Parts: sequence; C-alpha cells; structure tokens
Amino acid sequence: MYHYLEEEFEHLKTKLIKMGSLVEEQINFSLRAVFENNPELAKTVLERDEKVDKFDIKIDKLCQKIFALTQPVAVDLRLGMAALSINKDLERIGDIAVNIAEKTEFLSGYKDLLSDSGIVDMASKSKIILKNTLDSLVNNDHELAYDVIKSDNIIDELDRTVFRNIIELMTQNRNLIKPGSYAILISKNLERLSDHCTNIAEEVVFLTESKIIKHKKDLNKGQSEQDTNV
Repeated sequence: MYHYLEEEFEHLKTKLIKMGSLVEEQINFSLRAVFENNPELAKTVLERDEKVDKFDIKIDKLCQKIFALTQPVAVDLRLGMAALSINKDLERIGDIAVNIAEKTEFLSGYKDLLSDSGIVDMASKSKIILKNTLDSLVNNDHELAYDVIKSDNIIDELDRTVFRNIIELMTQNRNLIKPGSYAILISKNLERLSDHCTNIAEEVVFLTESKIIKHKKDLNKGQSEQDTNV
C-alpha cells in the first residue's frame, strides 16, 4: 500500500509542478501582451485558461482519490492538505493572467503611462516572486519560501506607489483617466498575485517544517509566537 501511496503523491506533485509552470508562463505572456501591445499573446492567454482549469480539476480529483483510498498520515497527509491549497492558489494565479491580458486593448498606445506609473517595475518584481515561489515548491526550499513571504510587503508598497502615481498622472491629464483606471486594475492584480504566492510559500513551510504560519509579520521578528507545530 505504501508503495502505491508514494507513487500517487509523486504523481500529484508532478501535476502541481506542471500547473505551476503553465500559470507562470500565462503571467509572463499576459504582461508581455500589455507592455508590448501584443493582442495575439493576450489571445493565447485567454485560450489556454481552459488548460489551467483542467489541471485544477485533475489535481482536486487526485487529492480526493488519495484521501478516500489510502488514508494518509504524517508527512503524506501534509502533502495532500497542502496540495489542495496550492492548487487553488495556482488556479487563481491563472485567473489573474487572464484579467491582465484582457486589459491589453485598453492600454494600447499608453506605454509611457505604464512606465511612468511604476507598473513595469512592479511586474518585474512580481515575476521574480512567482518564480521563487515555484522554485521553493519544486525544491522543498523553506528558506526561499520565507523570502517570498517577506517580499509580499514590497509588492504591497509598490501597489500603493503605483496608485498614487497614476492618480497624479490622471490629475495632470484627463485623457489618462480611462487607461489609468485599467492600469490600476493591473496593479491590483499583481498585488493579488503576490498574495497567492505568499499562500503557496506558507504551504511549503508547512510541508518542510511542519509549521502553520498565522501572521506574516511575525517572520520579521525572528521567531513567531503564532507558529503551530503539527
């Protein structure tokens, strides 16, 4: 039975990694679509969202099968629980890619707005955080996972800065009100992307250290009083 369980969990992790790779590419394509004014890339993101959804369903069903037939305990149980949560966050990251890609046509010709607002820099940092998140999952790297969690504050601050910058640009030029509104939506989506990365990183910590991280702010104190051993 254990050999069968081991194979099932290996299959589960492989699917999670493949889904992670897909949603990372979706995010990269969606941002390129907006920044390069590439409607074909935006169309690709929209068309491939169904593939993300199929991964979501397959992973959910595999988790259900594992829980129903094998009754895992200890490390295996943690992996099953974490997989359900990670799968949900990956699916939502796929949705974020779609949300961003859909703004492509509305921001055509507003390259300066995207650059001056700080969204390009925010997007660059967000992509790094997503890559680090997936690397921490693939390699069971809890230290990299902690780095991801701490980076969430950086993205939150960039989101606030971008919002202020866009409001200032719209105040100076009323023609930027509509595209500026779409740019703000992209910033908010990038902020949510960071939140989902943080959630995944917390699951990596759960898997590798048997800790449930309740409050991210505690990570900056060196030792969390809110961590719970499992």
